[in-house]
Amino acid sequence: MACRFPGARSVDDYWANLRDGIESIKFFSERELRGYGVPEKLIQDPEYVRANAVLDDIGSFDAGFFGFSPREAAIMDPQHRFFLECTWEALEHAGHDPDQFGGSIGVYAGSGMTAYMMYNLISNPDLMHSVGEFLVRHTGNDKDFLTTRASYLFNLKGPSINVQTACSTSLVATHLASQQLLAGECDMALVGGVTIQIDQDRGYLYKEGEILSPDGHCRSFDANAEGTVFGSGVGVVVLRRLSDALDDGNTIHAVIKGSAINNDGSLKVSYLAPSVDGQAEAVVEAIDISEVEPE
Repeated sequence: MACRFPGARSVDDYWANLRDGIESIKFFSERELRGYGVPEKLIQDPEYVRANAVLDDIGSFDAGFFGFSPREAAIMDPQHRFFLECTWEALEHAGHDPDQFGGSIGVYAGSGMTAYMMYNLISNPDLMHSVGEFLVRHTGNDKDFLTTRASYLFNLKGPSINVQTACSTSLVATHLASQQLLAGECDMALVGGVTIQIDQDRGYLYKEGEILSPDGHCRSFDANAEGTVFGSGVGVVVLRRLSDALDDGNTIHAVIKGSAINNDGSLKVSYLAPSVDGQAEAVVEAIDISEVEPE
């Protein structure tokens, strides 16, 4: 597996942050925000939270390693760049060369909004004139091409499926990959998700009743939780059938005993609101499939 998270360039870094209780959310000074071009009126707004989860080095990419020219790399959404890097690192971490692997390898993943194309490319008339919107979209920006580009570059011939279910994208991708592994449609699966905010060097406006945190802190699973803080990151894991992993002597970090997906339908307060009942039903179904007693 491989990852890039705020304050963590690797799985080991991320584990160390969790172990040491490090909060990887950056709080900006007024001077920093002014330097990033945030309007003074917004900075002084009492509901403006000067915090964000910042991913380092989003402009860095080893274009030559993946066979891209500098121009092609500059046009490519950082989400696609980071996903390619983590996909390769995950294969290395798993100890599998795709050219030497005897079975088919699938890719299941999704990405966030293509803000890079909207804010950095389309707003550049000279670039759009010289390259054209079609090539800008298809040269590494559209969500639809996240997984198939990885399959092409690494010669992966299993299913290559772009998954888009908003916040649950990576988990749904994991579920779908697990099902297709069990069905024999692939022999290894690369599963992941990526989202990178553009621009990330600024805070956000808090509005009561929405999901954002009023103070810039994210207290997951805590009685004092008041909201979330959006951030950037990418993660990729390598999945195999347990029997195959054991036969090949692979390092096994975890076993997926069961998973389930569903939808709330209309049984919730509003379209954007999650349904407690729907989530509980999915949890119960996953537990039933796993045949693990929750106690």
